[in-house]
Amino acid sequence: MRKTRALPTWLIVTISVIFGLFYAYFVWNAVGFLAQAAGGAQQLNGYGWFVLLLAVVFPLIAFGVAFAAGWRRTWWQFALVLLTGLCVSALFWLNILTYAVGPSGVALLS
Repeated sequence: MRKTRALPTWLIVTISVIFGLFYAYFVWNAVGFLAQAAGGAQQLNGYGWFVLLLAVVFPLIAFGVAFAAGWRRTWWQFALVLLTGLCVSALFWLNILTYAVGPSGVALLS
């Protein structure tokens, strides 16, 4: 027996595009921060590249996991799952900024 979807396709696309713009904002900020750090006076070491590239990839992974976990639920549950993934991405981004800009940020440079 096949289970029908809880949401029509247009509503899934609308909700995921709205939240996807916020996820894209985190990706855009991470790419900008990576470009700024890579073009600085001191070069990034391997660990620095890993951490800052992880900051670029993490929101994409979080969006994929949240989408996969919520697209078969009701609209408000789907939006809540995407919002939770967005909050996790925001927390991760703040941790990256705190680490990179704080006194521990020297570990990212060679």
